[in-house]
Amino acid sequence: MTTAKLARPTADEFGGGFANYVPLVPETHIEDVLARQLDELLALLQPLSEKQAMTLHAPYTWTIKEVLGHVTDCERIFAYRALRTARGDQTPLASFEENEYARQAHFSTYPQQGLVQEFEHVRRANLFLFEHLDDDAWLRRGTSGGVVMSVRAWAYVIVGHARHHERIVRTRLQSCGPLVWSS
Repeated sequence: MTTAKLARPTADEFGGGFANYVPLVPETHIEDVLARQLDELLALLQPLSEKQAMTLHAPYTWTIKEVLGHVTDCERIFAYRALRTARGDQTPLASFEENEYARQAHFSTYPQQGLVQEFEHVRRANLFLFEHLDDDAWLRRGTSGGVVMSVRAWAYVIVGHARHHERIVRTRLQSCGPLVWSS
């Protein structure tokens, strides 16, 4: 196991809005956290019925399906940025408009279980991506949306972003009273 992936990113490895997500991940051994989070999210999301996944809970404007689709899209984009940087590609990458992505995706038309499976496949692919990176790759930096980020920071952003949305989903579901899981 490499040393770089066992340490948290330093403050100069991330910035911009991404700085909100890294502090949500106090753990080290980021690959273990990525795998554990997958299990936790599957346990939370797989039991949800279509009705539960389509319910809007004020003040939120996205259904749980839309949140899950958003998290999956962002994970793909963040991992792509990590991959390009890990491979030494120094081409600056553009930012993206997450709300427009969500609008164009029409996640509410997807089956809930299909969204869960898609997230699972994306996360498993990213676990393979990060598994074989050496120290040099973990520490490489690139520019995305005008922000300099290390590969290690992208891994933490992936976990922190999903954790941020997981907390909101858990709060939303708890506000509905006792959860009754059904399909």
